[in-house]
Amino acid sequence: MKNNLKFCVLFSSVLATVIFSCAKEEPSTAYTLRPELPDQPYNYSLQLPPGFGNIVVDTNSFIDIFFGFSFNPNNPQITDHGATLGRVLFYDPQLSLNNSISCGSCHHQDKAFSDGKAFSTGFAGEVTPRSSMAIINAGFNQNLFWDSRVQNVFQLATKPIQNHIEMGMESMERLKSKLSKIDYYQPLFTNAFGSPEITEEKIGNALAQFVCSITAANSKFDQLSINPSALNNEEKMGMDLFFSARTNCSRCHAAPNFAAPDFAGGEYGSGTIIKDPNGGLLFEDLRGGANNGLTIKYNDEGMGKGKFRIPSLRNIALTAPYMHDGRFATLNEVVEHYNSGIVNHPDLDNNLKDANGAPLRMNLNMQEKRALIAFMNALTDQTTMVDPKWSNPFK
Repeated sequence: MKNNLKFCVLFSSVLATVIFSCAKEEPSTAYTLRPELPDQPYNYSLQLPPGFGNIVVDTNSFIDIFFGFSFNPNNPQITDHGATLGRVLFYDPQLSLNNSISCGSCHHQDKAFSDGKAFSTGFAGEVTPRSSMAIINAGFNQNLFWDSRVQNVFQLATKPIQNHIEMGMESMERLKSKLSKIDYYQPLFTNAFGSPEITEEKIGNALAQFVCSITAANSKFDQLSINPSALNNEEKMGMDLFFSARTNCSRCHAAPNFAAPDFAGGEYGSGTIIKDPNGGLLFEDLRGGANNGLTIKYNDEGMGKGKFRIPSLRNIALTAPYMHDGRFATLNEVVEHYNSGIVNHPDLDNNLKDANGAPLRMNLNMQEKRALIAFMNALTDQTTMVDPKWSNPFK
């Protein structure tokens, strides 16, 4: 009897452990919403600025005269049905382990696809170690994430799904099995790829198509191409400062995408040749990143030596807080950092040094600082935040 009792207690204990482990491994939250989609898919052709007309482009070979950079050839061709599937995947919480977090949970349309937080909350309540970057115009970058660890939007889209903090779906095989049981996915995959089969490649491809389609190209700055008076006097003053040698803003945030020129041969691209302090030449792979003198000692080294990717300033007015750790709450604080607060770090970016190698001090007065911020506000494309093709289809 005692042995039987011991066996029952042991069996119950083991069973409870197994049940608890399974629950811990894959907690389940019921999700019953379905996507509401138009009968005909939205047009996901790349958005071009005013004055260029309605141009349908092959995104695998297109050299965009607006952005000045090649559409990253490692990104997929954008199709209307492919981006439609990507939109559903992007907003579906069922891509997370416990049906609680979608890509859209950390990338809100009304915040230029950032989330307004210094650090984001993952599927199990843990917070991410870095701020969620805005993902506008991602298809024109050659390097992505704060540490430039991936080189195409497919990887940008799939890494968070498998991250143990963000979405927790560490096995893409499990995700494939999960999606195959959701009835609305088979027709979407068929429309996008010609067959209902769900694969990791198709999931990443569709997500990448949707993310690559998210562009900002209709700001007041863009209106200059058809209306020379699009900017007011303060914004024009800020634009002159932005592109001046006094501030060097445009060296890191190159127009017209206002992001790092990170293509091969670009100032922040692979294969970059830079001058060393002794006047010689050095080879360095910057991958779109720079040390911007936030502090002398970094707890987070980014891509190494305190370098973090230089983001696009398009729709920057909507993406506070700023920097990889969200340390600046406002654009005023950001401008003041570059105006007077750059720390003299041994790996400080050359564009943030003066002629003597000391940290740059722009010494802008209040009027000039306001003007610089006004110009950055003029980089906001209001249509990006309200266009239904990029909105959440789960109502």
